[in-house]
Amino acid sequence: MLTLSPPLQTQTMDATDTAATIVADVITHPVAVAAPAHAAGAEPVVESLSFWELCLKGGLIMIPIALLLVVSIYVFVERWLVIRRAAVDDATFMKRIKDYITEGDTESARTLCNRTDTPYARLISKGISRLGRPMNDVLVTIENTGNIEVAALGKRLPWLATTAAGAPMLGFLGTVWGMVEAFYSLAKAGSSANIDVLAGGIYQALVTTVAGLVVGIVALFAYNYLVARINGVMNSLESKTMEFMDLLNEPA
Repeated sequence: MLTLSPPLQTQTMDATDTAATIVADVITHPVAVAAPAHAAGAEPVVESLSFWELCLKGGLIMIPIALLLVVSIYVFVERWLVIRRAAVDDATFMKRIKDYITEGDTESARTLCNRTDTPYARLISKGISRLGRPMNDVLVTIENTGNIEVAALGKRLPWLATTAAGAPMLGFLGTVWGMVEAFYSLAKAGSSANIDVLAGGIYQALVTTVAGLVVGIVALFAYNYLVARINGVMNSLESKTMEFMDLLNEPA
């Protein structure tokens, strides 16, 4: 029978004890051993920005863009209410005017116009005040009054047109300025510069472009909508004018 020499027997016992210790550590602390492998495959945490924080990244150029947005909203709501009142149509108005004119009661006709208080009522009232003059004079007076009424409806609309054109330009200005700052920071960093410096400056600069485009698009749609409503009121005024002139041209 072979026997181990004392030195070899000692080395074998030491190796056995070391292996047993490692196995015991793995069994006792499985998480500590497996953690590095799990951490290696973990996904990076992506930070998210709120809408307010994103707006603040745009810098000072966001202040005039925000002011243009507030002014545009005010102008749209105020003009929409005015045009809405002007577009109200009384189906019996012209019939009652015809009855008064036929009966020769011009004072009652003018009272009805003043009580109605709409653009077409003011046109008819001005035409009634010119009765007895040549028809061409009556028509010119009504047309001039109609031009004044339409101009009053379009009051403050240039603000919307200016915002539609100016807000995107302000956004582009903020972006160009931010790009200049980003490349300046990149050049100033020298050899220690990295892509994070440039990327951070670029995305902050693009915030102003997005804000300017959004405000400009909103103002453009609001402007075109109000212009379309004013055109509808103009068509109504022309219809009422022709109806009134036909009434005056009818044989007694």
